[in-house]
Amino acid sequence: MPLFVFKAIEIEKKLKKLGFECVRQKGSHKQFRHTIDNRATTVPFHKGKDVSPILFKKIASDIKISAEELANQ
Repeated sequence: MPLFVFKAIEIEKKLKKLGFECVRQKGSHKQFRHTIDNRATTVPFHKGKDVSPILFKKIASDIKISAEELANQ
């Protein structure tokens, strides 16, 4: 099982490809919601830091796809 490490901006691009849009931001966290079926997740945007592999898997789980599918977007 590979470890996926991405910057928050890369995850945002992947989510937008999948049909998600940023619906609100509070501090350094952006909330994304799917335009059709209301799946949602939150991504932390901390300057200069990567999103941990564990959090990446949680984001994928929130939107009901595998981490591999999200990484390959």
